[in-house]
Amino acid sequence: MCEQHKGQAPAAGNLGAQAAVTAWLDEVRWDADGLVPAIAQEAATGDILMVAWMNRESLQETAATGRAVYWSRSRKRLWRKGEESGHVQQLRELRLDCDGDVVLLKVEQLGGIACHTGRHSCFFRRLENGAWAVVDPVLKDPEAIYR
Repeated sequence: MCEQHKGQAPAAGNLGAQAAVTAWLDEVRWDADGLVPAIAQEAATGDILMVAWMNRESLQETAATGRAVYWSRSRKRLWRKGEESGHVQQLRELRLDCDGDVVLLKVEQLGGIACHTGRHSCFFRRLENGAWAVVDPVLKDPEAIYR
């Protein structure tokens, strides 16, 4: 929306058009807190990078901007992936599962790091012989990422 019209109600003739633009959001089965789980998958490799949460606003912004935006449950605010680390996720495709209660973001992970631990993926531990073993390396020290 342009600055001139920001904060103004849409003209009556535009209400139907605006409703149609966001009707797809009504097909999402939001939980009691207005959230839906979101899986981030690397488009090029199929690697699962992370799982986060999205609310209606973050999902709409993600679709509109082509950049992954999540809802931070701990901070109670929008979390634009990469806002601190620079590790932005560029949206390539957005999908909704068969039940409508999980979204899949196929992304290009800029900088190659999705996890706050400095790894490519948050799924860096594998069950081996009854214990979780770290199987993926730290690509960059988190202390150097989050200053």
